[in-house]
Amino acid sequence: MRRGLLLAAGGTALALTALQASGIAARAAEALAPQVDFALTGQLTQGGWARGIAPKGATLTFNGKAVELAADGRFFIAFDRDAGVSAQLVARLADGREAARTLTIAPRAWQIEHIPLGPKPGTPPNPEFQKRRDAELAQIKAARSVSHETDGWRQNFIWPVRGRLSGKFGSQRIYNGTPGSYHSGMDIATGASGTPFVAPADGVVILAAASPFTLEGNLLMIDHGMGLNSAFLHCSKLAVKVGDVVHQGQYIGNIGMTGRATGPHLHWSIKWGDARLDPLLFTGPMK
Repeated sequence: MRRGLLLAAGGTALALTALQASGIAARAAEALAPQVDFALTGQLTQGGWARGIAPKGATLTFNGKAVELAADGRFFIAFDRDAGVSAQLVARLADGREAARTLTIAPRAWQIEHIPLGPKPGTPPNPEFQKRRDAELAQIKAARSVSHETDGWRQNFIWPVRGRLSGKFGSQRIYNGTPGSYHSGMDIATGASGTPFVAPADGVVILAAASPFTLEGNLLMIDHGMGLNSAFLHCSKLAVKVGDVVHQGQYIGNIGMTGRATGPHLHWSIKWGDARLDPLLFTGPMK
C-alpha cells in the first residue's frame, strides 16, 4: 500500500514537473517572440480606419491579406461597416520571424428603422436595363482596380461641401423583419442644385461618367492611394476627367440630382478594397 502511494506521488511529481517545463517553454517562446509597435493611429471602429508603420524590411498582412507598404514603411488599413470585433495584423520580419497584433474593433449603434410592412415589390429589371447596369458596374469595378502613387491617404480629409447631413452612413431599414440595404455613404444637402464641391484629399480621377449612370447619375471617383477611394454621386456637373491629378480643396464638380435621387444632394462614399467606410470618421463633425 505504501509503495503504491509512493508511486502515485511520484507520478504526480512527474506530471507537475512536465507542466512546469511546458510553462517555462511557453514563457521562453513568448520572450523570444518579436514585439512590434505598429504605431497605429485612427478610428478602430466599424466603418473606421487606421494608419501605421511596419518594421523595416517586413511584409504585412491584415486578416490574411497582403497590405501595401509605402517606401517609408507606412500603411493604411480599414474596417468595414459590418466588421467583427477583432482583426489580426501580422508582420513577417526580415529574419523570417512573425509579430502579430490583435486589434479590437469597436461596434457601432447604427440608425435602424423598423417598418411594419414587407419590402416594396420592385419591378423586375428588363433586359435592356440589366445590360446597361451590368456595363456600369463593370466600369465601377475597373476603376476601383486602378492604383496610383498618390498620398491622399496620408492626409486629414476635409468636407467636400458644407450643408445639412440628410443621410447618414450605415443607416438601414428593416421591412417586417427583412433588412434592406444600408446607406453606404454620407448625403450632404445644400438646398439647391449646382453648389460646387471640392476634393476631400489629394488623388487621381479614376472615373468620370461620360453620361449619367442609372442609379448614381453623374458619377465621379477619385483614387487616394493604397486602395482608398472616394465616390461622388448625383452630380449636375463634373469639372475633371479621368487621369487628372487633383489636390485637397480643389473644385471638382457641382451637386445635382441626377440618377436615382429625390432631391439635390451630394452622396459621398469611401471604400478601401471591399470595405465600406464612414466619411464622418475621416473628417470629424461638420463645424
